[in-house]
Amino acid sequence: MLLNPTGGVLGGDHLITDIVQEAETHVCLTTPSATRIYRTEEKPAILETAIHLGEGATLEYFPDHVIPHAGSALRQSVRIDMARGSRAILLDSMASGRVAHGERWSFREMDSRTEVYVSGRPVYINRMKIVPAMNRPDRLGWMEEFDYTSCLALFADGFARWPEVASALNGELNSTPNIRGGATLVSRGGCVVRFLARSASDMTLANKTLWDMAREMLVHLPPLDHRKY
Repeated sequence: MLLNPTGGVLGGDHLITDIVQEAETHVCLTTPSATRIYRTEEKPAILETAIHLGEGATLEYFPDHVIPHAGSALRQSVRIDMARGSRAILLDSMASGRVAHGERWSFREMDSRTEVYVSGRPVYINRMKIVPAMNRPDRLGWMEEFDYTSCLALFADGFARWPEVASALNGELNSTPNIRGGATLVSRGGCVVRFLARSASDMTLANKTLWDMAREMLVHLPPLDHRKY
C-alpha cells in the first residue's frame, strides 16, 4: 500500500513516487483509501508517479479515487515504462468533489496525465484537464448527473487477444446498472475502459469487477482481496 501519512494533499505539496520493478516481479500497488485534495489559495498540489517495469514484470496499479475539495487544484502525472514481455493494469478514478457536502464540481482545477511506453515507444498518452469555472462537466452531453469517472487501462507486450478482452469488458459494462461507459482497443496493443458512475459505491464495485476480469485474462490469476476494511 502506498501511504501518505498526512491523510491528504495540500496546495504547494509536491509528492514524487519513483518505483522500479526488477525483471519477472509481480507487484500490486494500491492506497488505503481515497486521496483527498484540500483547498488552496495559491499553488496547486502536484503528484508525480514514475514506474519502471523490467522484462517480464507485472504491475497492477489500483489506487482509490481522488476527491477534490472545494477550491482545490491538482496536477498529477503517471508514467509507466515497460520493458519487453511486461504487463500492466492501471486505474485512475475521481469524484466530482465531496458530493455529500454539496461540493459538486467546486474545485479549481484537475489536470491529470498518464503515459505508457513499451520498449521506449509511446503506446498510450492520455490528458484530462477540468476547470469547472470555465466549463461545467455536468452539462448536457458531458457528465450530466454522474459524479464519478473511472479509467482502466490494460497493456501486455506480446499479448494478442485484445478484441476478446474488449468484448468481455464491454459485456460487463452493458450489464451493470448505474454505469455508462465502454472499452476500446489501443492501436499499438492494449485496451482502455472508461465509464461514469452515479455513486462511489457503484464506481468502486465496477472498478473491482473489471479489475478482476482483467487480472484473469492478462495474468491468469484469481481475484485479489485488498482487505482494506
